[in-house]
Amino acid sequence: MRQAELQQAVQRMSDERDAALADPWLAKPAAKVLQSMKNHWSGLTVFVDHPWVPMDNNIAERDARLAVVGRKNFYGSGSEWSGQLAATMYSLLMTVKLWKLNPRTWLSAYLQACADNGNQAPQDINAFLPWAMDDARLSAMRSGARGVHALNEGIDSS
Repeated sequence: MRQAELQQAVQRMSDERDAALADPWLAKPAAKVLQSMKNHWSGLTVFVDHPWVPMDNNIAERDARLAVVGRKNFYGSGSEWSGQLAATMYSLLMTVKLWKLNPRTWLSAYLQACADNGNQAPQDINAFLPWAMDDARLSAMRSGARGVHALNEGIDSS
């Protein structure tokens, strides 16, 4: 739909909403919904003037669904520390996903670096932060083609 047609359609919806609200016989529940729509109209139609903004929030909702379904299937966390660990892991793995890294490759390389450092986190974690990686490491983490040891060559674990 062209931009002008979209703007006209949204304006027609606004006009119809306002006409319905002006009807004294409008049922109270319908009036409540339409009034809420009027109050939030600028947020509901932000995509009209800013086409790069999605019309819905489906991407974020799909991403959050993983944690919700997981929590239900795992019968919750059972303790505060395990809930914090789950939240940390979900956050970490969603960051890996956003950067289009292979999660298994990234996690294997990180855990190998921890093992190489006496089962402690590496002193310098920059090699595992996508925004701090060089292009070659980013590419390797995305493809997962190289072995874990090869990915960690030259990384200071101590």
